[in-house]
Amino acid sequence: MVLVAGVDSSTQSCKVEVRDLDSGEVVATGRAAHPPTQPPRSEQDPESWWTALSEAFEQVGSVAAEVAAIGVAGQQHGLVVLDHSGVALRPAKLWNDTESAGHAEQLVARLGAETWAGRTGSVPVASFTITKLAWLVANEPHLVAAIERVMLPHDYLNFRLCGRFATDRGDASGSGWFDPSRNEIAHELLVEVGGRDDWAALVPAVLAPTDVLGTVTGPAATATGLREGIPVSVGTGDNMAAALGLGLSSGDLALSLGTSGVVYAVSETASSDPTGAVAGFADASGRFLPLVCTLNATKVTDTVRRWLGFDQSGFSDAALSAPPGANGVRLTPYFDGERTPNLPDATGTFEGLRNDTTPADLARAAHEGVLNGLLFGMAALAQAGAATGGRLHLIGGGAKSPAYRQLLADMHGAPIRVPDAEETVATGAAVQAAMMLGHQLDDLESAWRLGAGTDVDPDQHPR
Repeated sequence: MVLVAGVDSSTQSCKVEVRDLDSGEVVATGRAAHPPTQPPRSEQDPESWWTALSEAFEQVGSVAAEVAAIGVAGQQHGLVVLDHSGVALRPAKLWNDTESAGHAEQLVARLGAETWAGRTGSVPVASFTITKLAWLVANEPHLVAAIERVMLPHDYLNFRLCGRFATDRGDASGSGWFDPSRNEIAHELLVEVGGRDDWAALVPAVLAPTDVLGTVTGPAATATGLREGIPVSVGTGDNMAAALGLGLSSGDLALSLGTSGVVYAVSETASSDPTGAVAGFADASGRFLPLVCTLNATKVTDTVRRWLGFDQSGFSDAALSAPPGANGVRLTPYFDGERTPNLPDATGTFEGLRNDTTPADLARAAHEGVLNGLLFGMAALAQAGAATGGRLHLIGGGAKSPAYRQLLADMHGAPIRVPDAEETVATGAAVQAAMMLGHQLDDLESAWRLGAGTDVDPDQHPR
């Protein structure tokens, strides 16, 4: 039996799946937590990601030594800066850190939204790595001269695994300095960061999706239990890996409910949206992944649930017991500011409250508020030219919620697919490891039954 490993290094934790290469069957798993964060300053020490990865492989046990190849996917957009010895100079600023909002505005104002969208497919907001780099230059200038490498979170774990410094086009397309349609670094955009004039030499080179980045080093083998010398794939961002793990075809969509809310579609052509609603990302297979991201998803419903004193099951039941529209109660769920629309300083608001408003109304409004933002994102994808007529897949932690499942189907007005695989990101990273070994994506989609799951139909007789 030949085994491959896929890693999902998310905001909250590191998850490892070891799969049989022929069947895709999961033979071992591991999981370890990352330090919690709280926007507007959301930072983690990159060393904690490596510690979590090592702990997750400890749970995998002796199976780790049988792995033939490994792929790593990670949370997008984070800024990691290393010194000449490969040590992080400061904690990594994460995707949901909004302290660089003002710098994003300055970068856009300097060149114009059309220029940014035309060059990178996206208009930078506080989430994007280039804005965080501009923040660092302005706020911590004493560190600027010491920076030897600028990278994304998954690049850092790959660097620790194999000592090589490079990235893939999927994760690079969320940096704000990469042109996914031309597959090149946009040197002139990095100049706008200031502080030094050689940023383009400090960001990672961009490799093809099936390239071998390097091989596991001796120290990395000791830390993880993997065999020294096995190949490490170039890896990718978490959303790109999830698209691989779902086996999405052109026009298919995925809606992910986690700390953030994300909706994206696989596209054969690049997109460019000067309004900033749609990020014109690349995917991890050579295609494109236009995407809309909101900062507020399951964290919002978890917060409202705690306020109301429900457990998970009771909260879901309450939301489903209230009528569509929650008897006029509406939630604008911008609890941590918002990325889409670009309102980094916004707060959440309940409207339509009355003396006869019930906890069930509040529960329903919380779910509907989160989903409305993402359904708006689906409309924005279509407006930006993405094909959106395929199947909608619901993934992420929120996919376990009966309320989120049913309400999404109802509000979408068509059946949705809830995949059997709980860890689509780790699955996609394992797919990329298998592709690196020469296996074709189409064959893996069939053999591994990627995207298989349960269909949820709209309720024909809502309360």
